Amino acid sequence: MDRYKIVVADNFNYMDEEQQVEGRRYPTYEEAVAACRRIVDSWLDWQHEPGMTADALYDTYTAFGDDPFIIALDDAPVGERFSAWDYAKERCRAICG
Repeated sequence: MDRYKIVVADNFNYMDEEQQVEGRRYPTYEEAVAACRRIVDSWLDWQHEPGMTADALYDTYTAFGDDPFIIALDDAPVGERFSAWDYAKERCRAICG
């Protein structure tokens, strides 16, 4: 039984629920977090350009990137809160060196 769903917001249209897209559902919180990480990684890989700094990539992400979040269904327990922005900041440093 799926207990978590992902919703992907658009940082460019912050707080505009009409721009949010409901994603897949997952049976575990860990699987939902892994899916969110893949969404952020994919966006960062798409936007990264050679020579780009981590700050520039992160600024682009926070202005325009896909911002996935997790919703627990039917009172499912939630692990440590996933923050796409925090994860993106870590990944920008790793990608850009």
